[in-house]
Amino acid sequence: MATNDTVTAPAAELAEDAVERFLRYVRIDTQSEEDSETYPSTAKQLDLLRLLLGELRDLGLEDAAIDEHGYVTATLPSTVAHEVPPIAFFAHVDTAREVSGANVDPQRRRYDGGEIRLGDSGQTIRPEESPQLEHHVGHDLITTDGTTLLGADDKAGVAEIMTAVAYLVAHPEVPHGPVKVAFNPDEEIGRGVTHFPVESFGAVAAYTVDGSTAGEIQQETFSGAQVRMRIRGRAIHPGWAKGELVNAIKLAADVVGRLPRDTRSPETTEGREGYVHPVVVSGDSSEVELRFIVRDFENDLLDEHVELLCGIAADVAASDPRCSIEVETRVQYRNMRDTLEQHPEIVANLEEAVRRLGLEPRRTAIRGGTDGSALTEMGLPTPNIFTGGHDAHSEREWICVEDMGLAAAAVVETARVWAER
Repeated sequence: MATNDTVTAPAAELAEDAVERFLRYVRIDTQSEEDSETYPSTAKQLDLLRLLLGELRDLGLEDAAIDEHGYVTATLPSTVAHEVPPIAFFAHVDTAREVSGANVDPQRRRYDGGEIRLGDSGQTIRPEESPQLEHHVGHDLITTDGTTLLGADDKAGVAEIMTAVAYLVAHPEVPHGPVKVAFNPDEEIGRGVTHFPVESFGAVAAYTVDGSTAGEIQQETFSGAQVRMRIRGRAIHPGWAKGELVNAIKLAADVVGRLPRDTRSPETTEGREGYVHPVVVSGDSSEVELRFIVRDFENDLLDEHVELLCGIAADVAASDPRCSIEVETRVQYRNMRDTLEQHPEIVANLEEAVRRLGLEPRRTAIRGGTDGSALTEMGLPTPNIFTGGHDAHSEREWICVEDMGLAAAAVVETARVWAER
């Protein structure tokens, strides 16, 4: 990451604007809901989306609009006479299900090293558990109070895009082609751009601002799948259950108990290793639903992980002819690597923008997914840009103020590079 003496003047200026926006946005609860049948999955996401629409209109973006799916889009017109392909920047407004996003109370502090105790919550951010923390001594950080998540995933990206747009509006001397922005719901439940009108949107390339460490860019994500098991036992009053009862909870426990203990799980893998991960269990002794997410960088290995789960389900179901296990599988998104490698200029332009900030760009692979995975598959090649946020989906989430300025500046510089090449 950059030290203070390498932060460019625009990045330093942009940081405070980004923080002001961020602190407003995170106080709006936008948690999505996987089991909802509406789109967006929760109406409260529209509270932030409509706010963004108003802010874009206040900046003078005349075509700013929100559609029936909650997608907020707008275009910043070109400032150059020659033709430049239109590019876009995306960020999602929803937050994850793991931790509440209601009543967020962000805390700004100067970090002097060591552990960060989050009020009286019992939560602590420790350098050994959050390795990037040691690189931020002397920097301003924003944390939670330990009772909610922060929402930097991805309200930091939202704030940084809005800050970059405001800067470009205020500085028409900065050369850039048409710059489009899009804010969407439901990324955290894998449906962020399901209905996005890629063809009419008109961009030739896009960037999600949904990453982590300053200087990192990603053109590769996991491929993702979901597996649902509906486990049916045999119900009867427990007082007369001998020889009759088949307990679905015990069957579900048997399924989970057969998962590999030392491999193929998030807690035992790193780098390019994939995993299967049980995320939801619900039901009672007669019927239980188990949900898994399955991840790998290679599609054939993703298929192997799914087959492992199907095999476990079949074995457990065969243990008693009176039970059944119905398995549903679906691919959520694919690794965007292969498509982006066919358009090397998209990532190359981003790398040049990062270098102009005094950072050395580092290509990393995301052990997760972004809306860029789906957008790329839909025909809009979309790599990912850092935001400066860390430890997402937890009460220990934090973000560096200086890095927020760098992320906003990266958006500005990316638009400039496209106009100059």
